[in-house]
Amino acid sequence: MRGECVTPQPISKLSMADADRIRTDIGELDRVLGGGMVPGSAVLIGGDPGIGKSTLLLQAMGKFAQAGRRVLYVTGEESMRQIRLRGERLGALSDNLLIYSETSVEKIIEAVEKIKPEAMVIDSVQTVCTMRLESSPGSVSQVREASAELIGCAKRHEIPVFLVGHVTKDGAIAGPKVLEHMVDTVLYFEGERGHVFRILRAVKNRFGSVMEIGVFEMKESGLSEVHNPSEIFLAERPVGASGSAVVSSLEGTRTILVEMQSLVCPTLFGVPRRTVAGVDYNKVVLLAAVLEKKASMALANHDIFIKVAGGIKLDEPAIDLGILASITSNFLDRPIEPSTVIFGEVGLAGEVRAINQVEPRVKEAQKLGFKRCILPKDNLKGLKKTGDIRLEGVSMIKEAIDKFFE
Repeated sequence: MRGECVTPQPISKLSMADADRIRTDIGELDRVLGGGMVPGSAVLIGGDPGIGKSTLLLQAMGKFAQAGRRVLYVTGEESMRQIRLRGERLGALSDNLLIYSETSVEKIIEAVEKIKPEAMVIDSVQTVCTMRLESSPGSVSQVREASAELIGCAKRHEIPVFLVGHVTKDGAIAGPKVLEHMVDTVLYFEGERGHVFRILRAVKNRFGSVMEIGVFEMKESGLSEVHNPSEIFLAERPVGASGSAVVSSLEGTRTILVEMQSLVCPTLFGVPRRTVAGVDYNKVVLLAAVLEKKASMALANHDIFIKVAGGIKLDEPAIDLGILASITSNFLDRPIEPSTVIFGEVGLAGEVRAINQVEPRVKEAQKLGFKRCILPKDNLKGLKKTGDIRLEGVSMIKEAIDKFFE
């Protein structure tokens, strides 16, 4: 097992984990991992089929191997020739990247003992099995037992291991939920087939920030890092169109500005529809009810369609005011000034509540050339004004609606 200490030790005497970080040379992946791979750590990465999980790991391990580190890439789904063809396309060829087509846990561990790699990938964990159980690969007992043995092997030899996991129809990692508790880090690779952008999101990380994200663009030569996602997501924003509002979302340590789009039109049916993409459905229903009750907008007989441009998913209270602004703009058919950024939490009484991390949001908006920020009034206290960006605080949604169209 990891470490030789068998007696209790003072926490102040323990070595720092950050000193042992191993970088993959892919900045966005290192960011999500918390600064790089930790020796002996187990990372579970899930995502829809074809989203790019294997591509990302092959690119990362290729760079790692090209830096002189030995890597064992175990594939249970693809042939070694298929991996070679993909590696050639991604520029991941290296004598230090060893491909092993095997599904037996015992044989994989035997290969680790012999090769002594500095990193390992299991693609995928649902295809491997242990001979100690008679159940078929992919079953709950096999996934749990095989993963436990592989994780134990990685910790004994102090090597980071990546486990690729299939997902169910509702997007959760297939197999027992205990698998997420067994590993140190859980990453989800998100994105829509029609969009070129992919989001790598950490939902559990014992060695770094939770809910950190990395942004990639899918190209013919593989996944390319996106260092300034705000600029990319706002590149095709229509100017002077009603229903368009720029919101600020904080994803881990990164501030992202994205466009929120709404379409509000009279319903042709008895029950109005609420269709959303990229935000929580219940949040939209709640905000529509607040607008109807506190701002006297007759939305009960209107369909509401909301989409976050670029295929990204947002889930934090600060986007409430942006959603409300987008709906109001399209309902009144009045465009919001294009140089305006909107963020704030909205309560059921129609109040605009303060949010956290306001300063980095304002700085990101200023960096991209925005001239005005509409934000909660309570957040103005102690906030230093930088540059020529105008900060306008609001405390109620009626006041905010007036500000939207000034």
